[in-house]
Amino acid sequence: MEVSLGGKALQLAREGLFPVVSPGRRTATGLAVSGTLQGEGKLAGVPSLFLRLYGCNLNCVWQLDNGTLCPCDTPSAIMPDMPVTTVAVETLAQTIAENMGILRHLVITGGEPFLQAQNLSQLLELLKAAIPDLHITIETNGTLFHRRTAELSDLISISPKLLSAARGNPKKGKSAVCLPVLQEFLSLRYTNNHPDIQLKFVVAETQDEREISEILRQLHHFTSYDLLVMPLGATPEVLASTIPLALEMAIRNGWRFCPRMHITLFGNKEGV
Repeated sequence: MEVSLGGKALQLAREGLFPVVSPGRRTATGLAVSGTLQGEGKLAGVPSLFLRLYGCNLNCVWQLDNGTLCPCDTPSAIMPDMPVTTVAVETLAQTIAENMGILRHLVITGGEPFLQAQNLSQLLELLKAAIPDLHITIETNGTLFHRRTAELSDLISISPKLLSAARGNPKKGKSAVCLPVLQEFLSLRYTNNHPDIQLKFVVAETQDEREISEILRQLHHFTSYDLLVMPLGATPEVLASTIPLALEMAIRNGWRFCPRMHITLFGNKEGV
């Protein structure tokens, strides 16, 4: 499944490239500088700029152990009534290069970036030529694979969507985990020693632990350093119930715990 744009362009969600400071105004972080911190995963705490693409092939609605439903926390990237901007790849590459400053980490997120993989690979080629030491992370749900886009990335951050992400969506009702695609990414890293991979599982309910273990049993070419469990939630109320759950799973299985640093620092806001 690929978004057709009729040319070398990408569809951006409302935030687009963020956070970028403008004269006399602070960014959504409350700071007077462009950039934020990567809040999750192996590179948590690293100053970064983000690019949010529009479009997703899933519609996640998590259900907690207490029955609470939690929809996707980035509606701007998935909802059909949200504003979308189509930008030529060359223009976007220039805009990113002009706004990176001393930052050397770009995180491309969504939605699902691999829906636009063909044109995205062209953007990555331009960026690598313009900024040779630029580190690029792509955040994905791990259901789509595009070799060239993956090869041009430095870290593929995969967040497989477990059954708990479908319980609140009556049209789905099943796990969206795609084992062949996950293995494609892991095998690429194993063969080429690049890009780095992290498997970041969002934890919402007790049964997630069994499903994660079963997924890992069927995969190869990964290490414990690649595995992270992250509590679901963008509000203190939800995190209060999911953090203890994720902590117990991590310690019991020897998995890494992944905090959501940006939520702690900036709250549940767009553009941070």
